[in-house]
Amino acid sequence: MITRRAFVGSAAAALTAGCVRHQPAGISGQGSASRAGARLPIGFSTLGCPSWDWPRMLDRATAYGFGSIELRGIQQTMDLTKCAEFQPARLAQSKQELADRALVISDLGSSANLHEMDEAKHAAELSHARRFIVLAGALGAPYVRVFGNKFVAGVPREAMLAHIAAGLHALGGFAREHNVVVVLESHGDFTDSPTLLELMRRADSPGAALLWDAHHTFAFSNEQPEATVQQLGRYIRHTHLKDSVRAGTDRRYVLTGAGEVPVRRQVEALVRAQYAGWFSFEWEKRWHKEIEEPEVAFPQFASVVSGYLRDAGVSGQPGVPGR
Repeated sequence: MITRRAFVGSAAAALTAGCVRHQPAGISGQGSASRAGARLPIGFSTLGCPSWDWPRMLDRATAYGFGSIELRGIQQTMDLTKCAEFQPARLAQSKQELADRALVISDLGSSANLHEMDEAKHAAELSHARRFIVLAGALGAPYVRVFGNKFVAGVPREAMLAHIAAGLHALGGFAREHNVVVVLESHGDFTDSPTLLELMRRADSPGAALLWDAHHTFAFSNEQPEATVQQLGRYIRHTHLKDSVRAGTDRRYVLTGAGEVPVRRQVEALVRAQYAGWFSFEWEKRWHKEIEEPEVAFPQFASVVSGYLRDAGVSGQPGVPGR
């Protein structure tokens, strides 16, 4: 059990111990890796720091030893295509600010849902995803997240899967034109490996893959991480990690290693499968105000998961597989 008190006194030393210097893929800017210090393939989602502005995100990522940032809104703006930092006049500066700190954008988290059966709503969701794909291409971010999300009442399973897979196929083709891959998250009604595997096979696109939310497959589909990775590993391009405990019929998020989710085994299963992506912390502070502040949860995750990675033999940062 990892407590807040035990963590605070030791995090800084643990973050830097044993790492190997490595220049991340896709980073420009001479000497930036050595200035920022050695890092392992860990990142965080901005879902966990809804009060932080862009400069604070970059500074805290560097201070805590992260190598990537997963963009899921900046402060009150959830539509990333409307953020001031990513408008044409500001984009080059934002990219340079990342490069100066040896940081990369691991992916963009769109909220596009592919389950919508109404033609106009479905078209709007696809349009939303395409705007994010265009921005990802401009930023040099390799992935854009989308959801399958729901089995719609009254729609047969076969028709539902065909509909979502068709949307993935279309987005995958568009994404390839922008050097991006669209990744379907294991989320909502789609957290079990057999269904996700069927969707990937039906989508049948090199521009479509999976974002494995390792918490959801364990907590909601009762899958052990080794079994999930065995079935889906070849499609996994990005991952979300977090810990929780049961709270009645729901789950309550807790600091990494303090709960019931086998995060170490999830990391180890990915490493054994030669996963080459980021291990991204999705701390849902935006939706759950009661959980720990990012100033506590982020460095705690960095310390704990860096230890898991070093124990598993990982010493460098990832390339960009599947592009």
